[in-house]
Amino acid sequence: MNRQTTIALIKGDGIGVDVTDAAMAVVDAAITKAGGETLHYAPILAGAGYYQQTGLDIEPDGEERAGDADAILLGAIGLPSIRRPDGTEIAPHLRLRDRYGLYAGVRPVKAYPNAPQRLADPRAAGIDLIILRESTEGLFYSAAVHGRGEVIGDSEARDILRITRPTTEKLHNFAFRLAARRKERGGMGKVTCVDKANVFNSMAFFRKIFDEIAPNYPDIAHDYAYVDAQALNMIRQPWDSDVLVMENMFGDILSDLGGGLVGGMGMAACAEIGDNHGLFQPAHGTAPDIMGQDKANPLAAILSGALMLEYLSEKTGSDAYAIASRAVDSAVEAGFAANRIRPMEFGGDMGTIAVTNEVLAQIDSV
Repeated sequence: MNRQTTIALIKGDGIGVDVTDAAMAVVDAAITKAGGETLHYAPILAGAGYYQQTGLDIEPDGEERAGDADAILLGAIGLPSIRRPDGTEIAPHLRLRDRYGLYAGVRPVKAYPNAPQRLADPRAAGIDLIILRESTEGLFYSAAVHGRGEVIGDSEARDILRITRPTTEKLHNFAFRLAARRKERGGMGKVTCVDKANVFNSMAFFRKIFDEIAPNYPDIAHDYAYVDAQALNMIRQPWDSDVLVMENMFGDILSDLGGGLVGGMGMAACAEIGDNHGLFQPAHGTAPDIMGQDKANPLAAILSGALMLEYLSEKTGSDAYAIASRAVDSAVEAGFAANRIRPMEFGGDMGTIAVTNEVLAQIDSV
């Protein structure tokens, strides 16, 4: 590589600070172990705390600097006690999604040994699926941060659900390519279109484009589920799912359900990927009640760091980043298997620092 790989670092609010520090420590250790080039972190101030101090939700040049970086690593943003005059929370990361076209929201849902299993069926130990959430359109197209909704006096409010062909084609192609990569690694190789095509024109359009894309991938199975039925299926038989592709709001809801199936939101990693940019963050909130108390589960942030390394490998051509990504995933798996990772979130005895140190120890032992 001709220059150092730069990561725009937005720690944000609440436990975002704690878990981002953990993710950086693990990512850096994995890169060193793999013999890769050290990352350069470029901090950007943003979030509810910054808004309270300055009236801005991100530094004046923060969005531009984020776009100039090779990837964006985000902790968590927003505090329930700090809101805009219209009552909505501070959410500059939604603008980043929109501005940089981060249409592919990758939300892994994976069960780990010795982590809580919320379902009694022994097959729940094999849960390993991806919720692929379109992240720029759908109902979130009208998110308050974009100023696209319509408020009519104090009597009515309207939000538009938007589905466009260019973005949806890219999303469905991403879904099938992702399923193909998972199949190469021993996965199921199936994409499920999750929609509400029986009720909404927008969802019928979403499915129509899915049907146009699917024949281009004859080696990948595909099927369909209405979102309400899919919510039921995630409780009854989540082990039958592989890649679930869906609209933004549906993905927002079902990805939290998925996190709950495998322990909690402290396991909910997230990658938001576009044609030229990628943002990586834990999908949980800021949990200000435990900020700075060494109680937060850092694994969602750490696993998001692994997703970032995989993305950087593809973007830069560095095999070391790919090796480092797999090392992080393997370290978490091995730590759980040996019952050496016991987060407080699951009733365990290990806080943020102890969990992080164990993941570091597992990386070092490889």
